[in-house]
Amino acid sequence: MAWFSNVLQMLQVIAALGVVILVLLQHGKGADMGAAFGGGSSGSLFGATGSANFLSRATAAFAVVFFVTTLGLAFVANKRPAAAGSVMDGAVPAAAPATQTNKADPATPAADANSQIPGSGTPESGGRSDIPK
Repeated sequence: MAWFSNVLQMLQVIAALGVVILVLLQHGKGADMGAAFGGGSSGSLFGATGSANFLSRATAAFAVVFFVTTLGLAFVANKRPAAAGSVMDGAVPAAAPATQTNKADPATPAADANSQIPGSGTPESGGRSDIPK
């Protein structure tokens, strides 16, 4: 669908430039009076009224193309996905940290309750071992 949007954008820019150029080429309402009294436009490529008809029709054609491409771009830009979803739907969940369980193993004897407290008297825990319990 991205290529379709690009094509519509190129067509819209071309049509916009065409409309601007053709509007600037056309004569205003006051120029017709000057041409009627010997302005010399009857010897032009399209004749006295041929250029006005050609330029106005070409301007109308470019304007129609411009409006159609504008509607097409609005349709493409507003197109929503069929299924509404969250950005987080595709996220991978983080691994949970390993937790230590205090389940007693029947094969090993139960540990002393004071052995897990720092400074409780065991040399491994950094406590004083010379104090009697």
